[in-house]
Amino acid sequence: MINLEKALSKLRETDPYLDPFMGDVKLHLERYNDVRRALGGELPISEFANGHHYFGFHPTEDGWVFREWLPGADQVWLFGDFNGWDRYSCPLTKAEDGVWEVHLAGKDALKHGQFAKLIVSTHGPEEERIPAYIRRCEMDSSTHTLCGQIWMPEKPFRWTDGNYYKRRRPEAPLIYEAHIGMAQEHGHVGSYQEFADETLEWIKQAGYNTIQLMAIQEHPYYASFGYQVTNFFAPSHRYGTPEELKALINKAHKMGIAVLLDVVHSHACPNVGEGLNLQDGTEDQYFLPGERGWHPGWNTRIFDYGKHQVLHFLLSNLKYWQEEFHFDGFRFDGVTSMMYENHGMCAFGSYDDYFSLNTNVDARVYLTLANELIHEVNKKAVTVAEDMSGFPGMCLPLEKGGIGFDYRLAMGMPDIWIKLVKDMRQEDWDMFYLWHELTTSRPEEKSIGYAESHDQALVGDQTLMFRLADAEMYTGMEKSYHSPSMDRAVDMHKVIRFLTCSLAGNGYLNFIGNEFGHPEWVDFPREGNGWSYHYARRQWSLVHNDNYKFQWLANFDREMIRLMKENHVHVSGHGESLWIDKEKKLLIFARGGMLFAFNLHPTRSQEGVFISTRITGAGEYRAVLTTDEEDFGGQERISKGMVYHSSETPYGEGFLIYLPCRTAVALKKVD
Repeated sequence: MINLEKALSKLRETDPYLDPFMGDVKLHLERYNDVRRALGGELPISEFANGHHYFGFHPTEDGWVFREWLPGADQVWLFGDFNGWDRYSCPLTKAEDGVWEVHLAGKDALKHGQFAKLIVSTHGPEEERIPAYIRRCEMDSSTHTLCGQIWMPEKPFRWTDGNYYKRRRPEAPLIYEAHIGMAQEHGHVGSYQEFADETLEWIKQAGYNTIQLMAIQEHPYYASFGYQVTNFFAPSHRYGTPEELKALINKAHKMGIAVLLDVVHSHACPNVGEGLNLQDGTEDQYFLPGERGWHPGWNTRIFDYGKHQVLHFLLSNLKYWQEEFHFDGFRFDGVTSMMYENHGMCAFGSYDDYFSLNTNVDARVYLTLANELIHEVNKKAVTVAEDMSGFPGMCLPLEKGGIGFDYRLAMGMPDIWIKLVKDMRQEDWDMFYLWHELTTSRPEEKSIGYAESHDQALVGDQTLMFRLADAEMYTGMEKSYHSPSMDRAVDMHKVIRFLTCSLAGNGYLNFIGNEFGHPEWVDFPREGNGWSYHYARRQWSLVHNDNYKFQWLANFDREMIRLMKENHVHVSGHGESLWIDKEKKLLIFARGGMLFAFNLHPTRSQEGVFISTRITGAGEYRAVLTTDEEDFGGQERISKGMVYHSSETPYGEGFLIYLPCRTAVALKKVD
């Protein structure tokens, strides 16, 4: 429960611009209190979120019990290979609150690996369904249908990652966004085992401390990128077994890497029979009725977040992934879509756009409950909101009137870079605009900065390197090849990512392969490409080939990440501007006790660039990282051996430095 007056007062102090909208904020918090009271009041919310321990298949002292919530059903049967696929020999009995159950006598009544489905009859018609809480799905070769699979190995997985609930939380998330199936180079779906054996070591060496795993929850259409979920408790069978996913996470933890689940609670796959749609024969069991229950852009089902049984399902789902798989937190997909009745399909230009009849208060309450639960289960957990609207209070704690996320993805940043690279000559870039866009954030709220994610890597869009190099990407990546356009592309790939990582946000995200400028987009097998896996993979051989420039880009990314971690840049406050020059395309700032200088001009190098030390203090400075180093494809025009002595000048205390075009440098005081 929350003290409304205290929360509203703290929120007003944090962001005075919210004062005219306190009535809307109060409505959200009052609704939260009402729901929280109904779900247990002062009891921990984690005691409510135990649906996975009650529903589904569970062994008992003398056999098995199976339960499913099907309030609209008239008759229900359980069938599968355990009873020879006899559709009607195992009827369920209706208990209270729409729960159906059956008790099967004998320990051998059900066995690990057996297939099972439901027959649900509603006012006559009989339909096959997969249990909502099923923990694994698989294609049954005898019936050629996707079935639920009873998953109870005799020997439970043995975790060796220490005390999961006391694991050290990353100081600042440096996130490697990855898709298991496309993480290998061969023309097939990659496995959990391959990722653990081949990809984890690359991520560790690259320096990232957090992995964000996409497309883990079971989804029938591979090309959906995992964003049309059918079976919320089942890890995708395409990549292997649940134990192999656990082994992957266990190994990552032992490497000191946290693992986030890209969780999809914003909508659900509309498929009937293998997902939740019409599970009990009614359209509004899990979802909103009528048009409100459909996403107009995605043609997917929208959850009814105001229904307590739906909250029970979704909150239990979060707790399950934490308990069963030791995920260290979640990146919530589609938060903007959840919070607004029009699913965020509008421009957000003022505070008025956040508070109106467009508000889905129930969804906001759910997100608040979700964050409360996740951090209650694991105080070290990390939650990230994919919110493009910039909703105020998204990343403030509940006691301050917020929704409770730890971080927000700074989704506008890739759009800024696309706009600049695609639509403007580099000579026309506005440095003041760039500074504003990369540094503006909500008061006291943390964000994850990034130049590109999986969104920019998909067919229909372009990665940063593709936009910079265009078709020359295919002919100009040998180290011996040089042209003005290709050299600019390589230089700016480093500069843009370095500026984003060092200046924007309180963490950083990269999509798998983008760190070395992966040469091709992502396109999963589909009818339009002849069901080809050619673009649903990562070409690691390119970055390991000494003849290609991909190696230079990877080398720089690794050193950039190392510098950010070693100097605690993302937790040391915001960047403080020292000099912005619109004409010369210079950005100079201090952060984390270091000085950063960027020359974004495409052709003009600058002699005698003044670097102020008014924030970091007078003394001697050295370059600790520059994009112009030979290992990164540079020309070594900024010496890391040179010592810069600050002195008093007409501009204040500082020193002069040579800054070539399309380069950046980080400088640190000599001990």
